[in-house]
This record gives sequence, C-alpha cells and structure tokens, in this order.
Amino acid sequence: MRYVYDDGGRKAAGHKGKVGDCVCRAIAIATAQPYQTVFDELSALGWFPGSGMKRGDDGLYRPRPDNERELTRGYLATRGWQWTPTMQIGSGCKVHLRTDELPPGRLIVRVTRHLVAVIDREIHDTFDCSRDGTRCVYGYWSKI
Repeated sequence: MRYVYDDGGRKAAGHKGKVGDCVCRAIAIATAQPYQTVFDELSALGWFPGSGMKRGDDGLYRPRPDNERELTRGYLATRGWQWTPTMQIGSGCKVHLRTDELPPGRLIVRVTRHLVAVIDREIHDTFDCSRDGTRCVYGYWSKI
C-alpha cells in the first residue's frame, strides 16, 4: 500500500512533537476538516492526545476511565460514518493494511493501538504503519 506523509494539519495548527494524536489526525485527514476543528470537538467530549492513559496522583500512568474507542465511535457515528468490523474474537486476522484487502474511498482504519486515514487505498499518516502489508485491521469507519 502506498504511503503519503500527512500530519492532518497538526503543524499548521501550532501543535508540535509526537503527541499520541492519531485519533484526531486520522479523523481530520479522512473527513478533510481542519485539525484544530477536530481537536476542539474531541476535546469538548473529554479527549486529549494520548487519552488512553492518564497520570495519577502517584505519577504513574493508568488507563483513563473514559473509553477512547467508544468516544471515537460516538463522534464518528453522529457525523454519518459507519463502523465495519473486520475481525471477531477468536477469528484471527482476515484483513490487513493492504491495497487489495480494503475498499476504495475515505476510511479511518483501526489497527493495533493506532488509527490511520486511508484514502483511495493510500495510507495518509506521519509514518508508514502498514508493516509491509502484514498489519492486521480490526475494522474501519467509512462515510455512509
């Protein structure tokens, strides 16, 4: 699968560094919305970069009580995106991040610990997360 470097407008919005913002970045890229708009909308729902973990009073990181996956699903569903699961519990990996295994169009794809925008079968992200076509796809969102 071809890879295209795309930060989704993060740098232009004034955000710097590696911030664990794949959720915001993938949504901004796939929906063609400004990064800051998506960032502000997600933030209003309780998301922040790297929100899968939260630093406790003791300084240790622990999973946040709010579920980033559910937040993302709700956000996209209310904007006309549909979830298509590609893997069931115990089924093993059947779909990979490969050109011949994903449909064309604008997708937001969930892989292990990451979301990535795929536009017309091209990865749009800050790095090539395909693992040479072996990366398992858990599912994807597509516009209804």
